Amino acid sequence: MSVERMKIVLKLFAAYREAYNLAEVELELPGGTTCTQVHERLVRDHPDLERWEPVVRFGINQQFVPAHTELHEGDELVLIPPVSGG
Repeated sequence: MSVERMKIVLKLFAAYREAYNLAEVELELPGGTTCTQVHERLVRDHPDLERWEPVVRFGINQQFVPAHTELHEGDELVLIPPVSGG
C-alpha cells in the first residue's frame, strides 16, 4: 500500500527566512500532514527555531488556521512568528 504524496509551497518569514535563507520552499509531504508536522520538520533541520513553536501562527491559502489543520495538494502554507522592529 503506497502513501499518497502531495506538494505544497511553504512561505518563510522572519526567523524562518533567516534560518533557510529563502523566501519560499516547495515541499513534498505525505498526505494528511498537518501544519504542526511541517513545523516539527523545520525544527529538526534548524533546532534554533524550536523557541518559536509556542507562538508561531499558521496560514493556509491566506487564511489563519489552527496548528492541527491538514494540508492538501497545492496549498500555500505560511509560518508567521512574532515580528518586532522599530
